[in-house]
Amino acid sequence: MTPRMTDHFKRIGQAFQGLVTFETELRKGPLEPALLHLVKMRASQLNGCAFCLQMHASEALKDGETHLRLHMLAGWQDSSLFSPRERAALAWTEAVTLIAQSHTPDADWEALRAEFSEDEAAYLTFAIAAINLWNRTQIAFRVAHATELPAERARVA
Repeated sequence: MTPRMTDHFKRIGQAFQGLVTFETELRKGPLEPALLHLVKMRASQLNGCAFCLQMHASEALKDGETHLRLHMLAGWQDSSLFSPRERAALAWTEAVTLIAQSHTPDADWEALRAEFSEDEAAYLTFAIAAINLWNRTQIAFRVAHATELPAERARVA
């Protein structure tokens, strides 16, 4: 695949810095990093963004996520590896990412609200919207992904 543009972020100047600042502020919020990794990975799976999948898998592994959970993420609904909080976030991720089809069902919102405070729900929704923006730009410009992942780190007991 040939990239369509390699300097697209430079071309939007300070707007790009605004996106970076937005991401930085989201990471400072109340959501745990492991949950954000799962959300970013799941949205990227749904959107088919190879660049973001590689990048977020790499970041998740560096932060202690396991290969097994990343491999099982596409089948999270049938896996026992995800907590009720993660399941609510993943369902909301799918609803927001596929918003044209889903229109964010009330059942998904209620499941989310059972596990997340209002502040957390707001941060999560903006984090989902942000990864969808990144997915769309990286796919549109056909940005190439890296070809390696870090080794899985042993979890410390």
